[in-house]
Amino acid sequence: MMVSRRSILKSLGAAALATPALSMPSILRASESAGRVVIVGGGFGGATAARYLKRRNPAIDVTLVEPVDRFYTCPFSNLYLGGLREFESIGHGYDDLTGSLGVTHVRARAQDVDGVAHTVTLESGDVLSYDKLVLAPGVDVNFGALEGYDEAAAELAPHAWKAGPQTRLLKAQLEALEDGGVFVLSAPADPFRCPPGPYERVSMIAHYLKTHKPRSKILVLDAKDAFSKQGLFQAGWTALYGDLIEWVGLSGGGRVVRVDPRTLEVETEFGDVHKAGVLNVVPPQRAGVIAERARVTNEAGWVPVKPRTFESRTVADIHVVGDATIAAPMPKSGFCANAQGKVVAAAIAAELAGESAPNPSWANTCYSLIGPDYGISVAGVYAVANDEIVAIEGSGGVSPAEASPDFRRREAQFGAAWYAAIAEDIWGTRA
Repeated sequence: MMVSRRSILKSLGAAALATPALSMPSILRASESAGRVVIVGGGFGGATAARYLKRRNPAIDVTLVEPVDRFYTCPFSNLYLGGLREFESIGHGYDDLTGSLGVTHVRARAQDVDGVAHTVTLESGDVLSYDKLVLAPGVDVNFGALEGYDEAAAELAPHAWKAGPQTRLLKAQLEALEDGGVFVLSAPADPFRCPPGPYERVSMIAHYLKTHKPRSKILVLDAKDAFSKQGLFQAGWTALYGDLIEWVGLSGGGRVVRVDPRTLEVETEFGDVHKAGVLNVVPPQRAGVIAERARVTNEAGWVPVKPRTFESRTVADIHVVGDATIAAPMPKSGFCANAQGKVVAAAIAAELAGESAPNPSWANTCYSLIGPDYGISVAGVYAVANDEIVAIEGSGGVSPAEASPDFRRREAQFGAAWYAAIAEDIWGTRA
């Protein structure tokens, strides 16, 4: 079904495209000394910060450090696994940022940060100076946190929690799975990128198996007893897939403690061993490694930030956005990273102009697909109170448990509209 831009905006509302307070940024007066901003990471948060900094003041020198020419999103990668999208539909380039807005794209990997000297060192040895630094490193897999699971193991039992080659590998393994085989997904304890992500993945793979390999089964081994939109997911699983999916939570022995990637076996803390035809390990995670090298992470590997500006609590003039941050009750989602990028752009533009950062607010809506015409969602609105991020009482919520097929179908359409709108908002591309 084709969805027009007008219907996208109507269905999502203003909050779906931007933070309520910052949805229509004003342009500050340009000056020769507008400042230098380096942004590391071109995903939902980093590319948003780059775009909205240039919109607020075109004279700010914005450099985006991102080694790839095309960014592939984790949101909607599950639809590729389920056979509902082509892989290139989740890829987005930077031509609109560099062409129409004048962002400088440095195709390199950031190696180190000196917060005192205000420099970023690239793998090539080149050094970039900054007045303000934005880190949008996403997450890195915490290899070693799960016995037997390292980078080599991920080539046999992919995590696919960073979209790209791992996603393609998992899809190829699914296509090679014999009819009657077992797909096993190991889900981590909180916190991790995209709380509903493993369960949408299970849903999409269930759709693929039901369509192409109907004798196959799915086993979910979970390191927690509750997950995002659990009741809605499980009701959808029963309605669409019957007994194809089995979920085992923490108290039932679902926490995986050891992985054998050669045999595709996992062992739980209760000593149970499960063998997979395809094994998808979603392991523990931490902030991307450049955040650690910038010395902005805590002992758990995540980044504490000041809520009003998302500036690091430990190193001045370094702002961090997206999944790497500690921003609860906001989830680690693409929508939140986009909203945080706009808040950071507003704060930096104001500070470089000698003004105070505005008071922010954020919105989040997370759509999940259980079947091609069966969508569910969770939403929230957030603000700052007493130097903390808080959820606005009475805002947000989840899809109703009792809803008509037409309602579920419209939520699936809204999810597709959201993705199209946010891709255009960030990268200037149509999805």
